Amino acid sequence: MNKHAIIEQVCESLLDDRAEEARRLLQREYVFEPPARNFRRYTNLQKVTVFLRDGFVDRYSGEKLVFPAVLRILSKELPEEFPFHQNWKMSECHPAYWQLFPTIDHVVPVARGGADSESNWICTSQLRNSAKANWLLEELGWELKPPGSPDNWDGLTGWFVEYREEHPMVLEDKYIAAWSMALDRAKNI
Repeated sequence: MNKHAIIEQVCESLLDDRAEEARRLLQREYVFEPPARNFRRYTNLQKVTVFLRDGFVDRYSGEKLVFPAVLRILSKELPEEFPFHQNWKMSECHPAYWQLFPTIDHVVPVARGGADSESNWICTSQLRNSAKANWLLEELGWELKPPGSPDNWDGLTGWFVEYREEHPMVLEDKYIAAWSMALDRAKNI
């Protein structure tokens, strides 16, 4: 039965003062299951490993993404043109942080029975991760795109390595240094 048809029947039952029938219909046909709270934290090493495995490609859109430390360097070097806000406030943060910042997402959300393991993790943008939330791909009409290849696109990690060699003071920023260490470890795995 279509979801809208279930709601229509529930409404008709309520209109006819048949609340118990409406309740049973929802319990049988359109069950509310609250999602599990997600307090997962991933290390930068885990993230970079997935980003490299997927070739810094958003697996939901196929678009190329950028290594987080590169975006932060741009904000440090060009703060007016490429602003960053620590809470990602959209009115004060460059849209690239939403559109190009890679994150880990569960293809099948843990709240929907998916495993919290690397086999269920993919690289996606912060924007699409937020939009997907706990929905299944088929519920959104999305499909999983093939991973990219670091030989074709490395998320500007090559540029980052060159930049930090020429500008070692960039590693004084703890955020950038943490991503740098994760990248070095991921490439040595």
